[in-house]
Amino acid sequence: MEQAASEASGPLRDAILYLVQSGGKRLRPALTIAAGKSYPVDEEKLIYLATAVELLHTATLVHDDVIDGALLRRGNPTLNARWNVGATVLAGDYIFAKAAVYSTLTDHPAVVRLFAHTLSIICNGELVQMFKYYDLDQTKEEYYDRIYAKTASLFSASTELGAMLAGAPEEERLAWREFGYYLGMAFQIVDDVLDFIGDERVLGKPVGSDLRQGTITLPIFYYLERGGDPLVITRVFNERDEEAKGEALKEAIEAVRTSGAVRDALDEAGEFVQKALAILTRVPHTPYREALQQITTYVVERTH
Repeated sequence: MEQAASEASGPLRDAILYLVQSGGKRLRPALTIAAGKSYPVDEEKLIYLATAVELLHTATLVHDDVIDGALLRRGNPTLNARWNVGATVLAGDYIFAKAAVYSTLTDHPAVVRLFAHTLSIICNGELVQMFKYYDLDQTKEEYYDRIYAKTASLFSASTELGAMLAGAPEEERLAWREFGYYLGMAFQIVDDVLDFIGDERVLGKPVGSDLRQGTITLPIFYYLERGGDPLVITRVFNERDEEAKGEALKEAIEAVRTSGAVRDALDEAGEFVQKALAILTRVPHTPYREALQQITTYVVERTH
């Protein structure tokens, strides 16, 4: 990733290095490497592929921060906080392009095709989410479609790409795809829960960010299913005065926290995790599979 940054020039190089060195879990490339190394594989090409996966993820975060107007991520100022919108969008575009370049270094057309297809799913998912802001009438099925597109699709691709590059049998490649899907769904649900119960110092961003921008997540669905007052949620959307909006947000967060909705959502994330663990029994039993079992458990235990 630092090599990819060094191929840019001037402020763009420094910006990408800043993003790369700002931390992050590196979970998606870890999935790619673990799936690939479960078989005999060209390790240099696998590293190129894992780099492409994480660059793609990084680019989506840059664009997300523009869309959300976010000034903090992982406790650090976003690129969006340092540059104007136009420059930030172009930086994200450049990182997308470098991700595509690194995917081609695998010399594997099917890998590049799946990589490009996943990018299209993510972009479409982000647009769908934007058009669903503030919409309490959307269904839970629409929520699942959204979190698949914005998160689980890349988890699913990360594992399938590694297996595909290594020439895994089709049945096992599909198992890797399914494993990544369930893991990604659990990951995003936990992310949505942490937006209500997380510690801002640990999260590195304000609690309630999703709700403030109008994103309807699983805890809200469960809050409403449990008989919660929808006006508590819509007041956050409708207040124009920033102080009043802040008070409404605190009230909504507390209402969701105390309603049992958080537990419901975490239970559902746990169900996705159990499905992911079950799928792992269908891939080679290696130290990498054991590591993935630990990663899968971590997904529902994490605090950021």
